[in-house]
Amino acid sequence: MKEFRTWREVLIEQLAADWEAAIDYLQVTVEDYQVDGNTRLFMVGIQTFIESQGGIAKVAKKIGITSESLSEILVNDNPPQIDTLGAILKAFGWRLTIEPLENAELDIKTQSAQSVGLNKPAEKIASKVAEAPSS
Repeated sequence: MKEFRTWREVLIEQLAADWEAAIDYLQVTVEDYQVDGNTRLFMVGIQTFIESQGGIAKVAKKIGITSESLSEILVNDNPPQIDTLGAILKAFGWRLTIEPLENAELDIKTQSAQSVGLNKPAEKIASKVAEAPSS
């Protein structure tokens, strides 16, 4: 009798065999999360990537936490803290970076504190930034 595999099992196997594809997969996972904010799908993407790169136990050891702790992070419906995500990426020789969005036009001077939901102290800072002379 032929054994069937799930799509995820096939994907993990493919990502394990192709480092560039694994990097691309993780990048798409992050980009999709930024667009739709689906935390559960984001966490499944990270877990799939980790499993393709040796599994939870291997990655947990690399970042200095228990397998149980990493598993708990990956099944949580909340996104990982930035330091946790940074540690996972560092285990693979990567880092978090900030880059401009394509076609993004943000003029902080015209952005009101109210429209981005800032609290009162932040509103004061934002108004000072908006009033500051450009260099």
